Amino acid sequence: MLIKNLGEQGLLALIRPYCIPQSIGDDGAIIHPPADCELVVTTDVLVDGVHFSDRTTSPFDVGWRSVAANLSDLAAMGARPLGITVGLSLPPELPVVWLEQLYQGMQACLSSYGTGIIGGDLTRSIVRTVAITALGAVNPERLIRRHTAMPGDAIVITGYHGNADGGLKLLLDSQLGQNLTLEDRQILIQAHQHPQPRLDVLPILDRLRDDTSTIFQIAGMDSSDGLADAIVQICRSSQVGAIIDRAAIPIAPALTHIYPDSALDSALYGGEDFELVLCMPETIATQLVASLDSPGKRLRQQGAAIIGKITQQLAISIVDPTQQYPTLNLDMQSGFKHF
Repeated sequence: MLIKNLGEQGLLALIRPYCIPQSIGDDGAIIHPPADCELVVTTDVLVDGVHFSDRTTSPFDVGWRSVAANLSDLAAMGARPLGITVGLSLPPELPVVWLEQLYQGMQACLSSYGTGIIGGDLTRSIVRTVAITALGAVNPERLIRRHTAMPGDAIVITGYHGNADGGLKLLLDSQLGQNLTLEDRQILIQAHQHPQPRLDVLPILDRLRDDTSTIFQIAGMDSSDGLADAIVQICRSSQVGAIIDRAAIPIAPALTHIYPDSALDSALYGGEDFELVLCMPETIATQLVASLDSPGKRLRQQGAAIIGKITQQLAISIVDPTQQYPTLNLDMQSGFKHF
């Protein structure tokens, strides 16, 4: 069956069970942020042929990734999710099963983080487009912003980078990675199809703040457009520079197996890893990494590391202490660009 056969009311009836009960049916959703919290709002748009395709992502995966991208933005602000709205532009000839599986993917990701759909909109289009707006809440004293990095801060990443890029390339080229184990292939492919927004980092940051008498700020953002881009964006917003230790950037073994010579490029520029890049005092950074990379963590959530420090000088450099590789200078042209 095609969605044009259902009509608008039929489509709404199909979608309703995937939404939070009593949250839809009016002209707008009602949000009650917790007391003493700021409301954080973020929007992300996924377009067929740009962000997803039938070749690499099932409709379930599209649903998961569209939600994960927005929840990652909330995590990057230090905010807990309150709910999302979903705006869909769909061709009339689209099979109904595609839409059902899309919402199943959304629901699967949302349920992992204790939130749900509170509204949205449907319209006809020649291109499949998924527009998500996520709402979250954060105590203003625990906001994470890009512009608050200070010289001397350690730069922390919460996990491996480059895996999503490696997974995408495996999906596009069936001959790639013949030397990988099934487990390694799944690690990379899952990083692309089912990224994990790092909301799990926020309770750890809360605990570290509560356990110290020192007041400190955390600067940061997520790395959806690449690790290099995130570092540059933070430095530019904070009017600082950075020195990154090339050897300190963790690379997943599965990625080095298929890209022994260019795994670092995937880590720096591949994008869509949805990890967090955070700047904070070194003592706090050390405790955070120890908590994130503790024994028993799933492999997909390993790779946390301190990779460098913030400097007063405005240059942003990746250096090799062994001097085997030349210094790389990063700028605003680094990473993924939409235009």
